[in-house]
Amino acid sequence: MSATEKGSEPRFEHSGEKTLVGKRKVMSLTEDKTFELWKCFMPASSKIEEKVGTLFYSIVVYPRDYFKNFNPHATFEKWAAVEVASRASIPVEMESIVIPEGPYAVFVHKGTASAGAGTFQYIFGTWLPASDFLIDNRPHLAVMGESYGQDDPDSEEEIWIPIKLKGNREDI
Repeated sequence: MSATEKGSEPRFEHSGEKTLVGKRKVMSLTEDKTFELWKCFMPASSKIEEKVGTLFYSIVVYPRDYFKNFNPHATFEKWAAVEVASRASIPVEMESIVIPEGPYAVFVHKGTASAGAGTFQYIFGTWLPASDFLIDNRPHLAVMGESYGQDDPDSEEEIWIPIKLKGNREDI
């Protein structure tokens, strides 16, 4: 079920710390450089040693107050990366990022990458305001496996939104 379908609920995951290696670019929603980032990363990804699995990660690191006063021109950092067992041998043209452990709401986006805006609109405009959660200040992830194909209408990817409980209750 796609996250854009009415009534779609996420699954909840507590992710352990992950080390990823890849490339990054600063961009905004109005100056999206995602295609350029992945075009640069994919040929170089074969040089990465000690990969953990076959998944690819699109990571977004938003500034702390990004969601308080939404502005499509505000910049954020986006990564194209793979998980690695250690940072022992990072290719010269790449960097590493450590994703801290914590809880996530995981949504499945089915469809083309260009249709992803509808999924994000559902997550941030419908699901999140009605939920018991707030966005936590940790990286956001899109996880792409074998069923991912950018222009394939049957494509699937997981959208991992870092969350914390509203109010003074303990984190999940």
